[in-house]
Amino acid sequence: MKKNIAVLFFLFSLATFSQGPTLGETSMEISREKGRFYMNGKQLSTRETKALLASNSAALATFKKGKSRESIGGFLIGFGGALVVADVVVGLVSDVQYPTVATYVGAAAVLTSIPILSGKNKKIDRGIELYNADQKKIGHHNFNVELNVIANQNGYGLQLQF
Repeated sequence: MKKNIAVLFFLFSLATFSQGPTLGETSMEISREKGRFYMNGKQLSTRETKALLASNSAALATFKKGKSRESIGGFLIGFGGALVVADVVVGLVSDVQYPTVATYVGAAAVLTSIPILSGKNKKIDRGIELYNADQKKIGHHNFNVELNVIANQNGYGLQLQF
């Protein structure tokens, strides 16, 4: 009975660590298409992407810089556009002379957002590239883990090597 269990355990360990064509290899790389993040064909949220990038601090920092540029630039465009539109509406419905300070501040906010937004995609893509390069370097094959069933004069045993 002990021999049967040992043989079954040995066969199970071989099947577990084997890489047959039916198992396939899943890619741990993140891709970006039209502003969305994908891994293995599944769309990831920004939160999930940040959690994956947490394993590489340089990639996470670069990614966060890009995302913060995106939010700051978006805020400035919205704020500036709202100020300009509000000032135009006030100028049309009242007797106030049209280009007031609000128009100039709004235009300045929109113009300031242009250089901020221009580098966001590069930073986000660079963070993902750093993560993907790290995943290729680590890979699944560099972990050399072996589980062996051994037998000697004292009996049977398991040997785990990393």
